[in-house]
Amino acid sequence: MAHVFQVGAGSGGMPVLDMICRDSRISRVTLVEPDVYKPHNVDRHLFPRSAVGELKAVLAEDWLKDRRPELQVETLTCDLLEPAKQAIIEKAVGEADVGVCAADNEAAKFHFDLLMRRHGKPWTLGEVLSGGIGGFVHWFVPGGPCYGCVASHLKREAMVEKPKAPDYSQPGGPVEETTVPAGKASIGVVAGLHAVVTLGLLAEKEKYQPGFTSLLLTLQRVEQVFDEAFRPYRFRIPRLADCLICRAEATPSSVGDLDVALAQALARLGNE
Repeated sequence: MAHVFQVGAGSGGMPVLDMICRDSRISRVTLVEPDVYKPHNVDRHLFPRSAVGELKAVLAEDWLKDRRPELQVETLTCDLLEPAKQAIIEKAVGEADVGVCAADNEAAKFHFDLLMRRHGKPWTLGEVLSGGIGGFVHWFVPGGPCYGCVASHLKREAMVEKPKAPDYSQPGGPVEETTVPAGKASIGVVAGLHAVVTLGLLAEKEKYQPGFTSLLLTLQRVEQVFDEAFRPYRFRIPRLADCLICRAEATPSSVGDLDVALAQALARLGNE
């Protein structure tokens, strides 16, 4: 029986969680989600309009328990990087079998990667592009490329329009719609792929080889971005010897060290 550690139960994260937790191999879930369900979320989420104002973590737990009463669900209504919660988060990650990242915040992605590598856990990440024009699914294993390796490679090799992430450091603050939001159908396609890859990785672990490190699936033809709709691009990305995140001499050992490495990585990505 497997334990899933997931961050994010938003419009993309909740469908992934729903799909993977319907698998009887999943017996336990730990979910990190600080946000509140808001009116602008309704069109793209599984939760009903009547739930506006409730914590997404609580709604997610109720949703899962309604479908699988025997499922053990633990929720942490905090930011993934909250210093006071790191001991609890580290313990949950150490007990997990696979990680699922459904956060849009780059800092959260890098920190999630740090946690997974520190505890030697495989994990997956799904990303929906602005306007629902397509999306990425990535998978990671101990000793393989980290999120920094993948982000750096894709920045150079697959320039696409990506949405500006919301500020998860202020879960109670206003959310600005700075880009065209993806529709629920597009989100569902990427979430489905994310769930399939996660379950495959969970089942096969060290033997899992889908033929890519990152999969980009286009959903719309966009001038100067995607020449074709519904075309998959498979990226096989090696671990980079000069990666600022996972090279041996630069591995962060604390949240403070992570801040320095993260700032360097983001600066590098922005300049390439």
